[in-house]
Amino acid sequence: MVHYVSSSLDLSFAALCDATRRGIIDQLGRGDALITSLADTFQMTLTGMKKHIQVLERAGLVVTQKVGRVRTCKLGKRGLKAEAEWIEAHRKLFEARFEALDEIISEMKQEGSDESAS
Repeated sequence: MVHYVSSSLDLSFAALCDATRRGIIDQLGRGDALITSLADTFQMTLTGMKKHIQVLERAGLVVTQKVGRVRTCKLGKRGLKAEAEWIEAHRKLFEARFEALDEIISEMKQEGSDESAS
């Protein structure tokens, strides 16, 4: 099978498939946060939060900075433009197919009503 999706999209969608990681992105959208406060917010261990942050970092969605013993997390600069463009292209494709299906159904209904009227 041929794969058309770039590896960066694969990493992003894999990172975003988890509700906790989407929550982390939402939280960081409001401002930078310490990894310990994220762990507290999501009621998980520091080790568990670090694993989620690593997945988001590999995807380029989050960056961290360590100063002494404190690690701060913030949104990555890459954003989600490529992912949004991919989703929009496929949304348009599905929309076009559903519109074509609606036309076929309308034609079939019209033919059925024409036949019952004769």
